Amino acid sequence: MSELTHLTERARHIFRHVVESYLETGAPIGSQSLSQSLRTHLSPASIRATMAELEVHGLLYAPHVSAGRMPTQTGLRIFIDGLLQVGELNDSEREAIAPKIDGTHSFEDILHQAVDGLSGLSQCASLVLAPNNAGAIKHVEFVPIADDKILVILVDQSNHVENRLIERPPGLVASALTEASNYLNGQLKGRSLGELRRDTQRQMATLENELGKLTAQLVETGLAQWGGGGPSPMSQSNEILGKNLLVRGHSHLLDNLNAMEDLERIRLLFEDLDRKKEMISLLSQAEEGDGVKIFIGAETSLFSLSGSSVIISPYKDSDQQVVGVLGVIAPTRTNYARLIPMVDHTAQVVSKLLA
Repeated sequence: MSELTHLTERARHIFRHVVESYLETGAPIGSQSLSQSLRTHLSPASIRATMAELEVHGLLYAPHVSAGRMPTQTGLRIFIDGLLQVGELNDSEREAIAPKIDGTHSFEDILHQAVDGLSGLSQCASLVLAPNNAGAIKHVEFVPIADDKILVILVDQSNHVENRLIERPPGLVASALTEASNYLNGQLKGRSLGELRRDTQRQMATLENELGKLTAQLVETGLAQWGGGGPSPMSQSNEILGKNLLVRGHSHLLDNLNAMEDLERIRLLFEDLDRKKEMISLLSQAEEGDGVKIFIGAETSLFSLSGSSVIISPYKDSDQQVVGVLGVIAPTRTNYARLIPMVDHTAQVVSKLLA
């Protein structure tokens, strides 16, 4: 922003149009074309002189001799921070983001539905950074509510109650539910559900002998469901630094590939996404402070080669404490004015639902 204060009104005007043209076309724009598109009457010679000034400030560059000008990464950052005019979502876009939930849906369900809506609307891959469910559990109970559904009631040490729906194994009798509840409550002893899940998985043979195969299946199903389940073809999750990372909508990264360099960018981006520890570290930076944050390309080592940007915003709980981060992965040349309000609104929706 400080760079803009040193520019004349003419220079800011031309700089804005160069960046907007780049974001729309991805190509450099020359002084002749810019002269024809500007509302103010400036000669190509005057525009070339101003472009040269912007180059000196490190805001524009020419990809090759006699080409037009494009924004540098510094120029793109300054444009986003100081000149970008962010749009607003219409009612249909807000409706597309809002999760379809009721009182039976869990924290994970809310996040999955919200980022799926964000991915579909933005046509970008969406991501969410969520805390592990690592709190100590003091009571668990299984309640049959239908022939194929079981309600799992969990109470943690702070008396927070979480209700989860899981599939009911075929042929499971009601007495097995009671036995499973009694067994787990005797084993909890202030441990987290993740710890109990790992111990239970090691003790499956003993469980099958003591409680019967169906009860063991129920315990395994319930704990695995609570732990988040395995990654689907459209999602990746990993537990690093006490966080869970979920990426949804990979197919959007493959849309509208117009050149081989785009395909190479996608290949590099997939490699970046596999480096989950670095990704979680990057997203964790956004948990400090409010509002949307944007990391452009080489501003992070993670996306320095794939030419991608991450647009993210923190979401909060009922105590207005930051719980996690969500957002989208987009090409560096993207419609920031459209994506920023989408990410911001999704974070607000999730925060409201959690509260």
